[in-house]
Amino acid sequence: MSAIPVSSPAADFSAAQAVAAGTDFADLKVNEQGLFWNEFRPADGACRIWHWRDHQARCLTPDGFSVRSRVYEYGGGSFCLGGDGLLFVNEKDQQVYTQSLAGTAPRPLSNEDACRYGDLQWHNGQVLAVEERHGQQVEHRLVAWDETTRKVLAEGADFYASPTVSSDGQRLAWIEWDRPAQPWTVTRLMCRQRDTTGNWGPAQCVAGADESLQQPRFDADGLLYCLSDRNGFWQPWGEVDGNWQALAAEPADHASAPWQLGNSTWLPISREHYLATWFEGGIGQLGLRDEQGRLERFASAYTRFRHLAMDGEHLYAVAASPISPAAVITINRANHEVSVLAGGSEVLPAEQISLPQSIHYPSGDAFAHGFFYPAHGIKGAAPLLVFIHGGPTSACYPVLDPRIQYWTQRGFAVADLNYRGSSGYGRAYRQALHLRWGQSDVQDACAAVEYLAHRGLIDAGKAFIRGGSAGGYTTLCALAFHDVFRAGASLYGVSDPIALGHATHKFEADYLDWLIGDPQRDAERYRQRTPLLHASRINVPVIFFQGELDAVVVPEQTRSMLQALQANGVEASGHFYAGERHGLRKAENLAHALEEEWKFYCRVLEG
Repeated sequence: MSAIPVSSPAADFSAAQAVAAGTDFADLKVNEQGLFWNEFRPADGACRIWHWRDHQARCLTPDGFSVRSRVYEYGGGSFCLGGDGLLFVNEKDQQVYTQSLAGTAPRPLSNEDACRYGDLQWHNGQVLAVEERHGQQVEHRLVAWDETTRKVLAEGADFYASPTVSSDGQRLAWIEWDRPAQPWTVTRLMCRQRDTTGNWGPAQCVAGADESLQQPRFDADGLLYCLSDRNGFWQPWGEVDGNWQALAAEPADHASAPWQLGNSTWLPISREHYLATWFEGGIGQLGLRDEQGRLERFASAYTRFRHLAMDGEHLYAVAASPISPAAVITINRANHEVSVLAGGSEVLPAEQISLPQSIHYPSGDAFAHGFFYPAHGIKGAAPLLVFIHGGPTSACYPVLDPRIQYWTQRGFAVADLNYRGSSGYGRAYRQALHLRWGQSDVQDACAAVEYLAHRGLIDAGKAFIRGGSAGGYTTLCALAFHDVFRAGASLYGVSDPIALGHATHKFEADYLDWLIGDPQRDAERYRQRTPLLHASRINVPVIFFQGELDAVVVPEQTRSMLQALQANGVEASGHFYAGERHGLRKAENLAHALEEEWKFYCRVLEG
């Protein structure tokens, strides 16, 4: 395989090591008992709750349980802290369980076989949750559980998120939206007030015009706040002097697109005083803004922050940097000292890590963003692998990704793109993909090759493209409609948008109408942008990876594309994984896919 310039450390940093370094964390919670988080380890694909106290961490989740919600398929908010322990969603049956900190076995709180739960919140003896009921149709509600009863808090809307109660228990707020809207296009902030009898009054819409709202919060005085993109970025708004108005904030997104429930990228403290993370040129920042508008920044060595929490003395976050993977960190509010509580272990020696370089490049009559990672140990023009993230309303970040380092160690440069439609650059950039999916994103991928080649950083004749889910669609469109890439890899990618619309779940059932158009009125547009219908135009090798239990991109769609290419005599192969859903999670499957993809590119370059 001498066609690829492989640097010496490559054989040491294996696919298995790259996968093992993919430990991740979510849902930081803090109270007088300590700090808690949900930890995913690729070794067995399970998610477990960990408890940090007195400088020690212990796992609370017993064998046989995995803490993961599948509401809206993408889950999130899988546990919360209760009165004397915690409550969590068990992955296998999607029911809510209670567990004390004394080491007793978890016991079920809910017993609704047709339901899934997520976005758990605790208040005064009750756990609030988003409920997803599967019957003849899928229905969503906000519900509350105590030891014996289930109560419906809100119903009638198509989707719900982020239930939260004020500290005095007098106000309940949440986010809701209706089809065909998505949570990053148009949502409503709703609120209910208790009446004199202690019952909840009627729901009132606090905000929600042509805007996306997320992460409602109450401060200690019971005032309501929320992130809104009304002014072009997801920024804090709130009840100030009796009016709903914007708080002082950086002109930047203070959150990413809410694909998952339970996000926490900002925390109000008091009037116009809050902790937040935001993006500056795609790079994450963390700071406290006081009531006078002054900004105090923290942890500048990190470039992405998630799942914020805080107490009187410390700030907490899941953070990552260009040289360290995801970690649970604590920051002393007085002296800014940062300590790592979990994760963040060395993946490679610092001198072997390829560092991200921010790129802002022309694409058609617009500009696109991304991060370029040079091939390690290669001088001059190297083969290029273009990464296309999923979503497509998602984003990539300038943090250490072991998968990217796997490629740079093997002599590939990597372009990790935030094409038009990605979040983190404001509402207008995110909305730029409206009706242009399969065009603007593809144009940005092709333009990145031209831009990097013009600068002498890569060999345009050895450019490859890969993507998962929506990124797989962009990949297949690029291969079908442009002559730029030598080969491509589709990981559970969309090849037939119409079939996707028929088979996919409720959360994304109308997304294609926004991305491409009405399937009947705009049938010709769909035909023009369906890779499966243009398989004959793909004349370069393609490799596919697919979970057999995928409910987003069903396996039959991938098999149809694979068979169409093979029937046309194109070198195409597929790997299908039993027990995997949308996105591979098991370590052995992740490692297998990564290594098979590398071998595939090697064969193409040798051919």
